[in-house]
Amino acid sequence: MNTLWDTHCHLTGYRDPIAILDEATQADVDVVAVTEDPGEYRLLRARLGRRSGVTPALGMHPLRAHSFTPADLARFLRMLSQATWIGEVGLDFSPAGRATRNAQTRIFEAILGDPRARSLPMTIHSRGAEKEIINRLLQIDVSSAILHWYTGPATLIDNALVAGAYFSFNPAMTATAKGQTLLGALPMDRVLLETDGPFTRVGARPARPGDLPRMLGHLAARWALSPDDVIRQVRDNQQRLHTSV
Repeated sequence: MNTLWDTHCHLTGYRDPIAILDEATQADVDVVAVTEDPGEYRLLRARLGRRSGVTPALGMHPLRAHSFTPADLARFLRMLSQATWIGEVGLDFSPAGRATRNAQTRIFEAILGDPRARSLPMTIHSRGAEKEIINRLLQIDVSSAILHWYTGPATLIDNALVAGAYFSFNPAMTATAKGQTLLGALPMDRVLLETDGPFTRVGARPARPGDLPRMLGHLAARWALSPDDVIRQVRDNQQRLHTSV
């Protein structure tokens, strides 16, 4: 893989995914393309699965729980034999997801219950359910859990670290005081990068994987490192994530 990984990008959300990948390659960024359902994963894998610089991730987004059937979950579990990365999965107990809490929990528990899923990098949505997710990670062995865009309380961070979790940061996070505080509370070896594009923005436009190098200055300032040292640290984190599976 290239120098930096965008560990959470909704590639199919862009008008021209190929152009987005071409730009990412020029920026020396590889892309983990998360999906929201098994059908999206199948299509993405068929279209781009053989292209270098992109890793399709098998997902079942918690805010889609109202539309998932038992057949969808069964399809997801069958596809685990093809997958090299899981995401986006998890729980959302914010007001937007509260009505489907039980369905979300059932799906997420089924995913966690499969050892194939636990053996892969897993990018996890945890909005409003941070405590529930971190408690589960303490109880089971997920090889490489990544808490995507963590917005939960700082009091849970120590338990997340004990559980072995990584935290992925996007440009919208590093540009805020709250994001900088979280970054400062974490060991450098638990930090990964993401865009969550196109649902975050850089200036007036959607964020793109090629924007990741712009984050280096924020990390360098927080960690009191040079940009080159930040790259080396993030690369080490990526390598550790890769070799843990």
